Amino acid sequence: MATTQLSDIIKPDVFTAYLVQNAMEKTALVQSGVLVPNAVINTQLTAGSDAFSVPFWRDLGNEEANVVNDDPASLASPKKIQTGKQFIRKAFLHQSWSAMNLASELAGSDALARIQDRAVAYWNRQLQRRLVATLTGVLADNVANDSDDMVLDITGATASAFSPDAVIDAAGTLGDSMDTVTGIAMHSDLYRQALKADLIEFVQPSTGSMRMPTYRGLAVIVDDGMPKISDGAAGFHYTSVLFGAGAVGYGLTAPRTAEGTEVENIPGAGNGGGQQILHSRVNLAVHPAGFAWVEGTLAGDSPTIAELGAAAHWDRVVERKAVPMAFLVTK
Repeated sequence: MATTQLSDIIKPDVFTAYLVQNAMEKTALVQSGVLVPNAVINTQLTAGSDAFSVPFWRDLGNEEANVVNDDPASLASPKKIQTGKQFIRKAFLHQSWSAMNLASELAGSDALARIQDRAVAYWNRQLQRRLVATLTGVLADNVANDSDDMVLDITGATASAFSPDAVIDAAGTLGDSMDTVTGIAMHSDLYRQALKADLIEFVQPSTGSMRMPTYRGLAVIVDDGMPKISDGAAGFHYTSVLFGAGAVGYGLTAPRTAEGTEVENIPGAGNGGGQQILHSRVNLAVHPAGFAWVEGTLAGDSPTIAELGAAAHWDRVVERKAVPMAFLVTK
């Protein structure tokens, strides 16, 4: 009796397009406005090299304006506008899943639908994990090199718990730009506390069918990958991140040369029953606004999640207020 195989029903180009589109549209990170698809990053992901730089204009200085006079020999000295660069690192990623033909035949269900849904979910989780690791690295760099001016750590204070006052004070590290904060990422432990305190409201986005949780007007992202550090008998320290819209840009594309989706057949496996392996490949970059990637030493040809979380790989290249992000460390 014949069985329909993955290679019979999967069209690689169509499958890859489906995966990329849904991974870029369905993640809560995108819906919240925290993680924004970036056209420049997307274009560069299919160009040569493993990294690229994006130049930007710095703001004008705050020197006092000239006081004019009527002396023709008194010439004004013009100021200049300066530039900077954000260095963005690409990641070339792959994952594969295998299935025995006999198992698919006996399952009697739509294997393609299941694979599509779970492949999209897998890459969404990878995207989110890489975002959390990037934020961890940015925080570590800020503490090590910028006098932790993006961080409010109240773990040593008497009132050290996560609270609305603490969130406001963390946003206050942005000074008069604090009103640019639109979202907050937190561990589920803190989210549960906020639910019990009746501080979570649910709103309906203009697009999408799922209601989005908000914390005092801020879009909430709940992720147990957010740092939770044991403090022994004293409990845990939690790091939450406040974001402004577009705080992190990203791109996700199919590879330029290799197939984004490829089905490998192994006819002799299973004593001749056959095995099929679905290969999925993406080019991905996640980059926080106002920072430059510092290459340093990597274990492979692309940064791992652990390497994204290292302070040594990040450097802020703009003033503090120009980074729409703040960190809150609480108990």
